Amino acid sequence: MTTARQEVGKSRRGGRSARREKRAQSAQPTALPYIQRNVGVYTLLDDEGLSLIEHNADTILQEVGMEFRDDPEVLDIFRDAGADVQGERVRFERGMCRRIIQTTAPRQFRQHARNPERTVMIGGNNTLFCPSFGPPFVHDIERGRRYATLEDFENLTKLHHMLPAVHHSGGVVCEPVDVPVAERHLAMTSAHLRLNDKPFMGAVTAPERSLDTVNLAKIVFGDTFVEENCCIYSVVNTNAPLVLDATMLGALKTYARHNQAVVVSPFILAGAMSPVTVAGTLAQLFAEATAGLSLIQLIRPGAPCVFGTFSSPISLQTGAPTFGTPEGMQIQYCAAALARRLGVPFHSVGALTASKVPDAQAAYESAMQLSAAFHAGVNFIIHATGCLEGLLTTGYEKVIMDADRCAALQRFAEGVDLSEENQALDAIRDVGPGNHYLGCDHTQRNFETAFFRSTVSDNKTYEQWSADGSLWEHERANATWKSMLYTYQRPPLEQGIDDGISDYTAKRLEQIRSNGDSS
Repeated sequence: MTTARQEVGKSRRGGRSARREKRAQSAQPTALPYIQRNVGVYTLLDDEGLSLIEHNADTILQEVGMEFRDDPEVLDIFRDAGADVQGERVRFERGMCRRIIQTTAPRQFRQHARNPERTVMIGGNNTLFCPSFGPPFVHDIERGRRYATLEDFENLTKLHHMLPAVHHSGGVVCEPVDVPVAERHLAMTSAHLRLNDKPFMGAVTAPERSLDTVNLAKIVFGDTFVEENCCIYSVVNTNAPLVLDATMLGALKTYARHNQAVVVSPFILAGAMSPVTVAGTLAQLFAEATAGLSLIQLIRPGAPCVFGTFSSPISLQTGAPTFGTPEGMQIQYCAAALARRLGVPFHSVGALTASKVPDAQAAYESAMQLSAAFHAGVNFIIHATGCLEGLLTTGYEKVIMDADRCAALQRFAEGVDLSEENQALDAIRDVGPGNHYLGCDHTQRNFETAFFRSTVSDNKTYEQWSADGSLWEHERANATWKSMLYTYQRPPLEQGIDDGISDYTAKRLEQIRSNGDSS
């Protein structure tokens, strides 16, 4: 049997000229623009049902309240706005948080990329796909599961640069554990800015790391531009139930004050961190999100902000999180509708799976969750590529397989073309009854673009597939990512900007190391 490695070996043979030709053809693929949907969204609750969830969220904020821990400044901000602050517990009058948000929060905003052609619009009728975030492990079918390194981080960032239907470079696409924690954000941000010219996500693990992200962005975009435009997208998670801690609050304040986008995304494993019901979970997550979003608007009215969710039921038998479940999808559909009523963009999860390898379980669970996010109308779909093991692992092959499904959904989002050419009446007249369309002029004009073509699926006959090595999809994906890395070319970056990133990083590393901070 021909292995994936042998397939790659074949592609490397043929001399230097063949390699140059292949590199020229493949190194800088045409990126697909963010999705401007020509299809509708799917909803589960009518206005009466959504109003009930909002009413229950207001009840939670009024009667139970939310804790904002170890940050007296935030407590003062809420107190000055008229909230009831008792210790670290803050309670809000009914509708207070929604009124604050709806007064100043933008319904949509641009996040600028260093390549202007890859700038995205977040919110409205737009959707974009972003890589997975946070896994400490990586996996490929030859080396298996292992701790991620900076080399892995850079490899994944290169792949995401080259994958047309991935619209964002992401954030912690994997944790480079060979880099000290206190220095890690500098290495990751530098990689995003140098190796990928799409928009990127900022560090949130400490206020000073968030500020480093802002300062690095200013080297690329300019001080004034960053203060007046969104160049960084960051995610702040609540600690459900009903807590925002000092670390997340520090990042929120830093980015909000610099006019950069902040997602307030309750991290909820339903059954452990919220009630075991969809309606109860929705009310709690809406309460948590609106409290955090109102804080952003109190800090800097008009700053871009996003309602986010990471909600998945646990198995009540084992305690493990589950993905691609009916309840998880119901939460996603309803939360998206709540965000539209609130008037802010919506951020949620994509191709999640609990599977440890890119097998059938991974494909089914991920396809279910990714499809639900798309049809719910999620504006920013994070974890759209690469997830394995419930976000403990990023899979190289899984990135390629997921990105192929993202491309299929992007094609679906174009809707049905009703132009004269696509009505195809001339073809129907020419072919007539009992004949076929394969050779007619209309088919010849459109054969290259008529249907979506997968980059990793196989639709050959069994005999052809067998003759080509009987490769399974994950083996074909293995050959694909290796070939992509082999042909990758770094996107252009002005030398002065590149030097500025290096100088700033070196200065900050010296400061961090002199302070003995490795945590």
